[in-house]
Amino acid sequence: MAVLDWISADSGFTLDGERIRLRPPRMADYGEWAALRQASKSFLQPWEPTWPTDDLTRTAFRQRLSLYQRDQDLGHGYAFFVFRKPDNVLVGGITLRNILRGVAQTGAIGYWAGERYARQGHTLAAVQEMSHFAFGRVGLHRLEAACCPENAASRRLLLKAGFELEGRARSYLKINGEWRDHLLFGRVREDPARG
Repeated sequence: MAVLDWISADSGFTLDGERIRLRPPRMADYGEWAALRQASKSFLQPWEPTWPTDDLTRTAFRQRLSLYQRDQDLGHGYAFFVFRKPDNVLVGGITLRNILRGVAQTGAIGYWAGERYARQGHTLAAVQEMSHFAFGRVGLHRLEAACCPENAASRRLLLKAGFELEGRARSYLKINGEWRDHLLFGRVREDPARG
């Protein structure tokens, strides 16, 4: 799939859940994405890497799409925006990245939600749909996710989505300018679905 296919309106690659639709981001999503991220900046920043000064620019968004496409072309990951049904409003995003093949057959899920759409079940539905996609179409055996220990909402979401707490990693990721410990969660294909 070429970059133009990735960002075109008719790429046709979507995942449909009961309440949400996941589809790859397109350049046409830029305005809605930038507005949602800007409105949610103080809500998101405690849990994300430091935003570059140009993070919400059209150029940075285009580069983001190129990186997503490269990951998909190499089989290393997939990125989706999360849209609410039935009004097709952008509520957040989700990625399946760091896919390892061979004896591992694993990948890591990351997600975000706009502040006004948080704790409404959209992200839980997206994680469940992404898990189904990862274990089915992508053929993975194991999924991983991580969150800061203070992020109680994310911990609850992962447990509801069928992940198990597996441990704590010291100074795991640089979040908002500081190396932060993270709780590590895992789920394998045979685990029963929950939520």
